[in-house]
Amino acid sequence: MIPVDSSQVSGGTAILAHRHLADSTHLRTPVPVTVAYGDGIGPEIMEAVLRVLDAAGAPLRYDVIEIGEKCYHQGHTSGIAPETWEILRRNRVLLKAPITTPQGSGYKSLNVTIRKTLNLFANVRPAKAYTPFVASSHPKMNLIVIRENEEDLYAGIEHQQTPEVVQVLKLVTRPGCERIIRYAFEYARAYGRHKVTCMTKDNIMKLTDGLFHSIFDEVAATYPDIAAEHQIIDIGAARLADQPGRFDVIVTLNLYGDIISDIAAQISGSVGLAGSANIGSEAAMFEAVHGSAPDIAGLGIANPSGLLVAATQMLVHVGAADTAETIKNAWLCTLEDGIHTADIYRPGVSALQVGTRDFATAVIARLGQEPRQLTPVHYRAGGIHVVPTPVARTNKQLVGVDVFLDWNDAGRNPHDLGAMLERTAPEGWHLKMITNRGVKVYPGGVPETFCTDHWRCRFTASSGGPCSFDQVLVLLGALHAAGLDVIKTEHLYTFDGRRGYSLGQGE
Repeated sequence: MIPVDSSQVSGGTAILAHRHLADSTHLRTPVPVTVAYGDGIGPEIMEAVLRVLDAAGAPLRYDVIEIGEKCYHQGHTSGIAPETWEILRRNRVLLKAPITTPQGSGYKSLNVTIRKTLNLFANVRPAKAYTPFVASSHPKMNLIVIRENEEDLYAGIEHQQTPEVVQVLKLVTRPGCERIIRYAFEYARAYGRHKVTCMTKDNIMKLTDGLFHSIFDEVAATYPDIAAEHQIIDIGAARLADQPGRFDVIVTLNLYGDIISDIAAQISGSVGLAGSANIGSEAAMFEAVHGSAPDIAGLGIANPSGLLVAATQMLVHVGAADTAETIKNAWLCTLEDGIHTADIYRPGVSALQVGTRDFATAVIARLGQEPRQLTPVHYRAGGIHVVPTPVARTNKQLVGVDVFLDWNDAGRNPHDLGAMLERTAPEGWHLKMITNRGVKVYPGGVPETFCTDHWRCRFTASSGGPCSFDQVLVLLGALHAAGLDVIKTEHLYTFDGRRGYSLGQGE
């Protein structure tokens, strides 16, 4: 089984892995690991971390790749050259320093690209206070954010549809929801944690976030030994910032998880101390939570702790649990002894302010020691493997279509548009409503509602029953012939009679 950090109950940072590798005491050959030095402060902190790994005798062999800003400027829009993927796929483990994504609409997030391409569905970010050595308003804070890593708005599917309106598609899948939620409960069980909190915004996004919440309730019922609760993300984030002790394990969708994990890291003491594990069934990526900080690049003052903590997570993943334990305890001793970089230095608490290289040297000097006040890190066996339940096929029926128009006639009077559509719609179609930015403006509506040039026109079959794709084509042809600019359509379906689309506000 995979070594697991038993101190997670009191603040360890290792991650359960999927790959069944032996403990490093049985590793005869070094494990190949892909290393990316990154941009900004990346090369400095990576050099410091590799020094610590080598000094601790980590059974690793490094394959260095170039990703990030330089690759972007070479014309690779995702920040990675095509041939680099073979190295990543061969080694299946990546230790990555922060990278810089150039400004501009032509560049895609490298992190998102790697996570989605290699199916790294679980992002695990521990957040723990190290008081009194690192300042925190929440000295007993110790929680885990488990973030869905591939779906949601991070699909990055965006379109400009009119001169005034752009859209982004939020994609949420049943297998994706179930996989990350089961992972969170299995993680809680393996690490002896007692509660899992789900955070969504399903009071507004009733289908997407509603799916995540409903699957959470289904999965929670199969873990009676673990308390389960749901909170709306806005109040949940506020409570996290004010009372983090209320939380143990938090599981949530991609965007929310990105935001609240940074909140959790910051209020625990410093984002600079937080590591992040991106775990899939076949591969994994380990990185610091913070960015590339180009404003301090080259000054030798960056804190390498976040990447070092991520490296200990990586060591547990590849089976080198004893080495991870040695390094993590030495790091805790360094914090206890007041050897601090500028970001966490406090007069009267810290003993010495050091730069990146000297901090790594201090950790190396303490290898083999255990902290006196902070909880030492120790490991036990464990592992997580989750398989989503197959989705049963349902009776899916087409019952209508939302037709989106770019319409900018003088006055933008929705009643003028409604009258035109009523006259234009072929026999068999009923114009149920028109919305603008989601608000119903026809029939009915009030003049105070602000309207853009982007209109959703909902048509359903006059019979009240199902319709056919051919009928949709006839409708679109009639609208086009009338000079209307159709920019998008969304089919309206029912699944076993259940409505598979949202109502308009005011519908």
